[in-house]
Amino acid sequence: MPNRFDTPPASVCILRLSAIGDTCHVLPVVRTLQRAWPDTRFTWIIGRVEAKLLGHIPDIEFIVLDKKSLAGSYRLLREQMRGRHFDVLMHMQVALRASLLSTLVPARTKLGFDRKRARELQWLFTTNRIVPTGRQHVMDALFGFAEKYHVYEKLLRWDIPIPQAARDYARRVIPDDSKTLIISPCSSHRLRNWRAEYYAQIADYAISALGMRVVLCGGRSEIEQRTGEAIVRNMTERCENTIGQDTLLEFLATLERAIAIVTPDSGPAHMATAVGTPVVGLYAATNPQRSGPYLSRQWCVDKYDQAARRLLGKPAADLPWTTKIERPGVMDLITPDDVIKKLHSVLLALARKR
Repeated sequence: MPNRFDTPPASVCILRLSAIGDTCHVLPVVRTLQRAWPDTRFTWIIGRVEAKLLGHIPDIEFIVLDKKSLAGSYRLLREQMRGRHFDVLMHMQVALRASLLSTLVPARTKLGFDRKRARELQWLFTTNRIVPTGRQHVMDALFGFAEKYHVYEKLLRWDIPIPQAARDYARRVIPDDSKTLIISPCSSHRLRNWRAEYYAQIADYAISALGMRVVLCGGRSEIEQRTGEAIVRNMTERCENTIGQDTLLEFLATLERAIAIVTPDSGPAHMATAVGTPVVGLYAATNPQRSGPYLSRQWCVDKYDQAARRLLGKPAADLPWTTKIERPGVMDLITPDDVIKKLHSVLLALARKR
């Protein structure tokens, strides 16, 4: 009998509910498998918010769940799975709630992370595991699901369709031939956020010294609204504050038109990567080599090792790979000068491409 990992499966179910950044990491894996297996049917169990960004992709079937309601998600998925069967479930999320949902997916093979990385008891819910590896970027770890099937090429392609209405919105925010820097100041994890007055310094410098326009972007949460207002209040130049005014697809279209984005470890860093926009990432609480913007890690301000030594008393190399240093004040290790230097590096790289 042939090894089940030697032949392409006819049907694959992807289980990855959240978050925005992680679903952006999963998409190139799916694109890689779609090219390697053109006849395979792909179904993706995804979160409600994430589906607003990806759920309209035409060549993937999406089953959308509200991750805030486990009971409701359980009932909906049980109904959706009735009478179905998959060759393989690729269980790409280690959260226990995702593993409980995985029990409803009828699949001959349930592929998960290796025992060391299968946190929250994920290993109990899988029949097979990807190959154990050392310290990898999150996206490289997810490519381990393709490599289990001997698909080793990494196709860094997202191809998220952007509706014309979203493009029209983006063109109003960033007109043609305007050199625009986006600042998306907030992460969903508050201790990853930088000071509003520091963002204001970056915005003022970009406008006065680099001749750029600056647009503030973000969601509708109170902290994002307050941070945007504080940035504007601390600036001497004028910027455009669009925080809370766009949809995810409008934001994606706006990112596509920007020169670069400055942001902490957050979903927008990975959305920008998906449309080829350079990211100046702000990293002290988390390790950019593990969770930074995949194509822009050279432009991240990386103070993770300094944070480890100062706050944990040991170098980053001695910490477990998934360690987060989300401590009060950790982001103050990043200075405006650090960010300005990286911004200059991005602009120099873009000039060389022309």
